[in-house]
Amino acid sequence: MTTDWTITIDCLDVRALRAFWMLALGYVERPPPSGWDSWEDWMAAQGVPEDEWHDGAYLADPEGRLPGLSLLRVPEPKTAKNRVHLDLQVSGGRSVEPALREERIRAKVAELVAAGGTVAWESPGAAGLDHVTVRDPEGNELCVV
Repeated sequence: MTTDWTITIDCLDVRALRAFWMLALGYVERPPPSGWDSWEDWMAAQGVPEDEWHDGAYLADPEGRLPGLSLLRVPEPKTAKNRVHLDLQVSGGRSVEPALREERIRAKVAELVAAGGTVAWESPGAAGLDHVTVRDPEGNELCVV
């Protein structure tokens, strides 16, 4: 039996990273639990202090197929390279003509940079651009492949 899982990113600014990762993944805010009109209503019922209501965000695949992404406010900034990262697979894979793959990769990278990301480095492959490593607004790495 498999185990349900999500990925959690620790961050300083939940709102900034929520906007960035919603754009990066095409995700939406996860709706509140069944029977609740809002996350605030649910948190109040759970006894979560109001000053903690915006310490996290929960993003979901709108099609319900892929794992969720959680953002959790922490007091310290990122200090080292990620040991785990996401690969945004936008190019269509190596069976796609190299110029088209590169066009798709660069288009997604441009969206992410406009949303506050920065290009860390580009990695060429045998037939052209293989992937671009991007950092989100707080420096977490992801690859656009």
